[in-house]
Amino acid sequence: MTLASLLIFAGALVIAAGSPGPSVAALVARVLTRGYRDVLPFLSAMWIGEALWLSLAVAGLSTVAERFTFLFLVIKWLGVIYLLVLAWKMWNAPVRSSEEALPETHSPLKLFLAGMSVTLGNPKIMLFYVALLPTIIDLANVTFLGWAELALTMVVVLAVVDLSWVFLAAKARMLLRSSRAMRAANRTSAGLMAGAAAAIAARS
Repeated sequence: MTLASLLIFAGALVIAAGSPGPSVAALVARVLTRGYRDVLPFLSAMWIGEALWLSLAVAGLSTVAERFTFLFLVIKWLGVIYLLVLAWKMWNAPVRSSEEALPETHSPLKLFLAGMSVTLGNPKIMLFYVALLPTIIDLANVTFLGWAELALTMVVVLAVVDLSWVFLAAKARMLLRSSRAMRAANRTSAGLMAGAAAAIAARS
């Protein structure tokens, strides 16, 4: 894999990952409501899900999504339902000004599953890779090392972009000290989470 190809791939991914979508909306909503300390399982699931879609695209297995349409449909709608439940909980979350009084955090497993449902419930991520990769590499001759280089580049780019969103959301959350501001943040987060669910549901 040439450096030029990896840079082109990284640049396109920065634009795609930095654009607000279901994943970013869910991530920002989570940090605004509960803070950044327990968000790692959610992030890691998003990155693993992206790696799975990238691997399918590199392997030329876009037909897998067609052959297992029902499976992806089930994953998609389970993800939609779970995100709507989170949105409902955020909307009705108790409003307190102290950090210790914030609603109890979800378990790492639940956060991981939420992140995975957001990513795997969006097959257009793979379509992005399917459309992009043939323009910069020869998919028919990708070696294991080439795949590893692409995957590593993807993880680095996503980590930088997603952690930037986490940082910005965490900074915004620090400004929300009053009960009124917390209520507004909770309901804004609920709207973002519901929006993420709606965006996933609307995608075929």
